Amino acid sequence: MLAETICSAVSAAGLGIAAITAYRKRFLTATRILAYSLVPVGLRMTGVVQWVSDIAFKPSVWIGFGLLAAAWLLFMTTRAVERRSGSTRKERKAARAAGSRAAVAPAASSPSPASAAGATAPQRQGRPEKGQGAAPGDDFSDIEAILKKHGI
Repeated sequence: MLAETICSAVSAAGLGIAAITAYRKRFLTATRILAYSLVPVGLRMTGVVQWVSDIAFKPSVWIGFGLLAAAWLLFMTTRAVERRSGSTRKERKAARAAGSRAAVAPAASSPSPASAAGATAPQRQGRPEKGQGAAPGDDFSDIEAILKKHGI
């Protein structure tokens, strides 16, 4: 009964404002206000107002919303921890697949030439040592190639 009275009063006030707006020759705005003023009565007549009031005043409904919020919070916390650790589901799956491939079939079927020759110290590649000087032309060859490619 109270909901009907409130919805009717809101709709009547909206109709009055729409009439004043139409009197001022602002018909588009008046039509919008009229549409908004019909919404409360329409919601009351369809039963939506009763349904919302039943939800709002039952403690069991609010406990359910609290449980949903707790579940969402736990889910988001686990996602944040997973992102912070840097491992995703795809990375773990790839690591498992790589581990199982290495255990099943080795990558090389014969020993490498360095181990066959009995070499124990790894050979250094890359930079020459201090005593060995690199050729001056070798240092800038890749830069020269880039410059030639761009026509400089």
